[in-house]
Parts: sequence; structure tokens; C-alpha cells
Amino acid sequence: MKNKSHCLRWWALTAVVAMAAAGAPSLAQQPPSAPAAPMAAPPAAVTWSSLSPDQQRVLSQFGSQWNTLPPERQQALAHGSERWLGMSDAQRDQARERFSHWRALPPDQRQALRSRWQKFQALPPGEQARVRENYRRFQQLPPERREMLRQQWRNATPAQREQWVERARSHYQGHAAGGHPAPHAAGPPPRH
Repeated sequence: MKNKSHCLRWWALTAVVAMAAAGAPSLAQQPPSAPAAPMAAPPAAVTWSSLSPDQQRVLSQFGSQWNTLPPERQQALAHGSERWLGMSDAQRDQARERFSHWRALPPDQRQALRSRWQKFQALPPGEQARVRENYRRFQQLPPERREMLRQQWRNATPAQREQWVERARSHYQGHAAGGHPAPHAAGPPPRH
């Protein structure tokens, strides 16, 4: 993947496809995703026959139970299979590697990552772009500096973390309003 700022989105989408391609039967057994906002229309089911032959091949392990899957799972798998089919061999290898790392994580860490991803997806597009840019900038820091910031964040009290978050928010609001933002305060930027 060339652009690290899309790492989170890329990782989540490819994890679904990698599970399908790797033959993970547990995907179909997972509970449905959290319900959509009350005003949203329920997701439409995806019929097996509406999938291309290539998509059906990628998702073949789900063929016999496709109609029993929740519509949001069907949509996620259909979208993921499209993404998978559009990947180069190198991208597929990267996706498989990321998925193997994901599966090696303890369940509580996987759940924490899912929760962060859901929070990220709930952000407005402008906020998502800001988070991606912050991530890109953080990744460009020297490894020692990144580790130092992570350690400061881990060692901070909840009150200190909240102060840092509020300072960062006011900093970005100053940028958005065209004003001069407050100087950076001591301490790490918030982790997203």
C-alpha cells in the first residue's frame, strides 16, 4: 500500500476479504454488526445470483448459507470480494499477512481495534481526513520519538489525556477558523 494514511480503512476492508479467501468459517457465525442509526433504512440483502462468477468463487464457502447471512454481512462480503478481485498479487499478499497478524491478536485486542474503527467510521469526512493526516505525520516521526510519545500517553492520567485532547481540538479549530492556533502543549497528541 503506497499511502499510509489509508491504512486503517484498507486494513479493515481487506480483513473481511482475507477471511473469506483464507477460509475462515467463523465470519458467517459472527453476530451482525451494530444496528444502523434509527433513521437509516435497513440494509438490502444481496442475492447470491447478483454476484459475479468471480465473486462467487471468492465467497464460495458462504454459498450454501448465503441466504441465512444478515444483509449487512452480505453487503460487506460482496464489497470485500470486489476489493479483493481488484487487488494485485502483492496487495493480496499484504492483506493475507495483515489478517494473519489480526488473527494472532487476543480477542480483547481485536475488539478494542474494532471499537476504534467504528468510532473512526462515525466521524464526519473532514474529521476522518484529519485523523488520517495525523496518522501519516506520526508515522513519519523517528521511531524513538514515536515510542516516547506512546509511552507518555500510556503513563498519562485520564485527566492529562483529556487536557491533551482538548488542546489538540482547540489547535485544529484555530486552523479551521483561519486563526492562529495555540502553540503545541507538552505531551503527545491523542492516539486515534
